[in-house]
Amino acid sequence: MLGIIGGTGLYNIEQIVIKHAHDITTPFGKPSAPIIEGKISNKTVFFLPRHGTSHDLLPHEVNYQANIWALKKLGVTHLVGVSAVGSLQHDIAPGDIALPEQYFDFVKGNRKKTFFGKGVAAHVSTAEPTCQILADSIEKAGKAAGILVHRGKTYACVDGPRLGSKAESNFLRGPAACDLVGMTNVPEVFLAREAQLSYCTIAIATDYDCWQDDPSLHVSVEQVIQRYGASLEKAKKLLLAFVENDDLINSADVCKCRTSLSSALLTPLDSISGNQRIWLDTLLR
Repeated sequence: MLGIIGGTGLYNIEQIVIKHAHDITTPFGKPSAPIIEGKISNKTVFFLPRHGTSHDLLPHEVNYQANIWALKKLGVTHLVGVSAVGSLQHDIAPGDIALPEQYFDFVKGNRKKTFFGKGVAAHVSTAEPTCQILADSIEKAGKAAGILVHRGKTYACVDGPRLGSKAESNFLRGPAACDLVGMTNVPEVFLAREAQLSYCTIAIATDYDCWQDDPSLHVSVEQVIQRYGASLEKAKKLLLAFVENDDLINSADVCKCRTSLSSALLTPLDSISGNQRIWLDTLLR
C-alpha cells in the first residue's frame, strides 16, 4: 500500500479520487492533517500534506511521529515523500529532481527523532536509510516519462525555518559531502525505518542555496516560489507515472526495510506494558 507525503506546494493531488478522509489521533498526537484515502488509476493511495493543508506548520512544528505512525496504522507499506531542497552541487540545477539515498542529520533542535524510549529499547540500522527497490522503481518511471532523476545523492537536513548562512552551506557541500539541503526529511526518513516502511523522497531542487559567490544566486523565498511551479508539476508527473505504471505498491514483495525491527528490538515483548504495546504492535506489523 502506497503513502505519499506532500511537501511545500503539494497539499493535494487532483488525480486522487477521494474515498475517505481519516482524522486520526495517534499515541503521539495528531498528524499534520487528515489523511486522504483514494484511488489513482484504480490503485489505493494515502496522501498527507506534511505542512498541513494551509502550510501552517514550520519544519520543526511537524509531528513526524504522528504522521508516520498514522500512515502505518492505515496499512501503508511504501512511503514516498515530496520535498523542496536546495542544491549544493553544480550538476543538480534548479528544477532538477533527485532521489536522496543518504542523510546527514544537521538538526540541532529538539525534534523527536525516534519512537523508542521510556522502557522500550531498539536500535535500527540506518546505514542505507532509503529503499533502493522503491528508488529504482521511481527512476524507471522517470525514464519512461522522459524525466531526468539524479541518484546516489546525500541530503543534509537543517533546522530552519531560516535559510542557511554561506558558511553553513559551504560546510555541508564541503566537509560533510552533501548534495542537497532541506528542512524536513529528518526525522521522517528514520522514523519510517523504525516503522518498517520502504521510504524514498522525490527531492525538487529549487535553488543553489547560498554557497556560490554571486549574491543573485543565493536562495530567497521569492526565488523559490517563482521557480517552483513548473518543477512541482514535473515531480507530480513523475509521481503519477510511478503510481500508474509500477506494480510494486500492489505486490507482496518484502525488502529488508520491511523487517528492520527483526533484530533491532532489545526489550523483551513480554515485559512491555499494554499502552506501549498499542503503538509498538503497529510498528511491528
